[in-house]
Order: sequence, then structure tokens, then C-alpha cells
Amino acid sequence: MRRIRDRLGGTGTVVTAVLLALVVTASASGFTLYRIRSGDTLTAIAHRYHTTVARLVALNHLPGNGDLIYAGQSLKVPAPAVAKPTWRTVNTTYVVRPGDSLYAIAARQHVNPRTIARVNHLPRSLMVIIGQRLAIPHRVRVVTAAPAKVARPHLFTGGHVPSAAQVAAIVRATAHRWGVDPRLAQAVAWQESGFNQRWISATGAVGAMQVEPYTGDYLSTYVVHRRLNLYNANDNATAGVALLAVLLRETHGNQAKAVAGYYQGLASVQSRGMFSDTKAYVRSVLALRNRF
Repeated sequence: MRRIRDRLGGTGTVVTAVLLALVVTASASGFTLYRIRSGDTLTAIAHRYHTTVARLVALNHLPGNGDLIYAGQSLKVPAPAVAKPTWRTVNTTYVVRPGDSLYAIAARQHVNPRTIARVNHLPRSLMVIIGQRLAIPHRVRVVTAAPAKVARPHLFTGGHVPSAAQVAAIVRATAHRWGVDPRLAQAVAWQESGFNQRWISATGAVGAMQVEPYTGDYLSTYVVHRRLNLYNANDNATAGVALLAVLLRETHGNQAKAVAGYYQGLASVQSRGMFSDTKAYVRSVLALRNRF
């Protein structure tokens, strides 16, 4: 922790006040965590989340063909599409019967009588005639599935984009420089993107550490003291690891709370506690940490 304080220098309360309120990554955008239950197969999970086994294997960097999953393990899966309700007007036909009045018809059809009159161009008297065919407008709720959020392609400039193995090495070296546990930093990077520097989330979070651009701006100004290009793997790792350093300092080295802050925002964690998806995220990262 002394090394972290030395790296952060005199930023102190300014950084804390700014960064504690940030929800800094895009883990909750476009993806969710699924906790494997006894009897689950990767094929069944892929079907449930409208994806493929190959996609889940690649997304979670599973060994082999994904046949080594186990109960209790957390998998990153595509977030289910959110249903978006819309409304449209559908007309039904009603034939006026003896004894009917516009108000009685409207009451039975649960439609405003003025609406029926307007649609059918009735006279001001609102008189209806036996045998008259009336169009009865009904507002119908139509639910269509929203398109699933997917990574947006981005043109990475500056030449070579490192492989997953190279990104892991960059994160590891950066963590050493910042005095952060390299295993923890790698676990976060793997959880966020699978060491994929090309990954852009649906909200615009960038690269292996999935740092939002506005968070990168704050880190550039208050922590790193130079401009960070999140599309560059080295700068991206610097942003993510520097953020972890701040969070570890503010949580007195508590890795679980720091990881929760990385996902949910530390101010939110401190004021509202960890959300259920945050708890799953923390469990997954701490389990991954033991693999590096």
C-alpha cells in the first residue's frame, strides 16, 4: 500500500472525491454473469442466452471446448434483450343494435365515446343508427424484443494491437509498477474482456480493462498526470491498474471491496452495499485471481 500511495503522490482527496462516484467499467453493459448450477451444460446455457458454445468458450477463455465447467463457476454471458413496449391502434367493428347508444357502446368497449365519434365522423348529436357499423379504436400494447447489445467495431489506430497473451503481460508489468497485485489486475482484465484489447462495450468502454472514456479522462488528469489513449494497450492497462490502485487505497487494501468498486462504483458500494450482480462479479474475479 505504501507503493500505491507513493505512485498517487498528492492527489489525495481530489481523486477520492471524483473517482468514488464513478461507475467505471462496462461489465454490466451488454453482458451479465451466470452462476453455473448442478446439471448445467454449456450447450444449454448457450441456448438459454441465444448465443453459441464457441462464443461462451471464447468469452470466458474456457479450456478445451468448455466441457470443464463446474457448479458455482460464474460465466460471462450476453445480457438478455430488454423488451420494449410500444403501442398501436387497432380498429374492431361493432354493429349498432336496438337500444344502443354511443355512451353504452363506449362503456362496453372501454373506449372514450368522443374517440369513437371522431373516428366514425358522427354528428354532434352523437346519434348512432341501428345496423350502423362503427370502427372501435383500441390501443394495443405491442412488445418487441430489443436488439441485443453487441460490441461496436472501432478502428484502432497506431498499428499493432497486441494478442491476449501480450495484453496479459502488459497488465502484469503495469501492476508491478503500480504496486498492485498482478494476479488481481489480470483477473479483472480477464473478467472484463478476456484480455481482448479490441473489445468495445455497448456503452463505449474500451479495451482489456474496459475503462469508460470519462473515467480515463479523470485518471489522466488526477492520477497518471498525462494523457491516456485507452485504445493503446499500455495506456489502457495503466488506466485500469491505476484505478485499482486508487480503490485499494480507499478500501485499505481490501481486494473484494476494491473489485466491487471497479464494477459498481465505490461510492455506491459504500452507500448502498454490493448489488447481487456485483457480488457475483467479485466472486468470479477473486476465483480467477487464483489462476494467475
